[in-house]
Amino acid sequence: MTTHGPSVLRRAFRKANRITTRARDRFRGLPLRKAEIQQGRPIPPGRLIYLVANTEDVSWYLETGALAARSIREILSKNGLAIEGFARILDFGCGVARVIRQWQDLRGPQLFGTDYNPRLIDWCQANLTYANFNTNSLDQPLDKADGSFDFIYCLSVFTHLSEPLQQFWMDELFRVLSPGGYLLITTHGDHYLPMLTIEEQKNYREGHAVVQKTNREGSNDCAAFHPVSFVKESLAKKYEVIDFLPEGALGNPSQDLYLLRRPLESSPCTVAMKST
Repeated sequence: MTTHGPSVLRRAFRKANRITTRARDRFRGLPLRKAEIQQGRPIPPGRLIYLVANTEDVSWYLETGALAARSIREILSKNGLAIEGFARILDFGCGVARVIRQWQDLRGPQLFGTDYNPRLIDWCQANLTYANFNTNSLDQPLDKADGSFDFIYCLSVFTHLSEPLQQFWMDELFRVLSPGGYLLITTHGDHYLPMLTIEEQKNYREGHAVVQKTNREGSNDCAAFHPVSFVKESLAKKYEVIDFLPEGALGNPSQDLYLLRRPLESSPCTVAMKST
């Protein structure tokens, strides 16, 4: 007779451990929450942070957001650019404002954030008045005009999409980016090879993207891995590659960082809606 006792106990233990960890993180985060609120910088509820990062750790939320902003500033500066010099900036896949909150005191650019999770956007709209927030579909064009932005950044977005959706969004972001505008993306590169099976490693080394759990695209369960050659020759083929920093995404540890530019002489890209 088969017994399910050990497996049931393991599941119960893992569940209890998750509950304990989340409760601990909520408690530890109380002083940070109080300090940020006193400075006029509200922090989202732990349950919303958890949706994005599988943790309610407020210190993680604040520290990695600051590091991400720093990596954006540094790669722009390295290429003679400053974030203050842009007119309209889009945080694509803004989540619960981990990074865009770092621009609260930014003077000059208009700020926009978009995410396909309405719960996250609802909180952003209610609490962060210095930026414009909207929801987007996972597989439909943005409700934005051609050439709406001169800088777009997407942190750990293409790392969780199937290959067809990756190309769909690269085309769509090309459309809403002004000629000469910049796109910053992060990917899972060579650092993540140990996470792949032998067959997946073979495909990766041959220059192919590898995607795990495509049925969960858009969530952290889906993981995409990108060789440099695939990004430059396929994913970003319509863009100029301005810079590439292996493992350069400070706020998304060990992810590769690319700075791309839409060529000055380019026609708007027509993006077809996917059938639903």
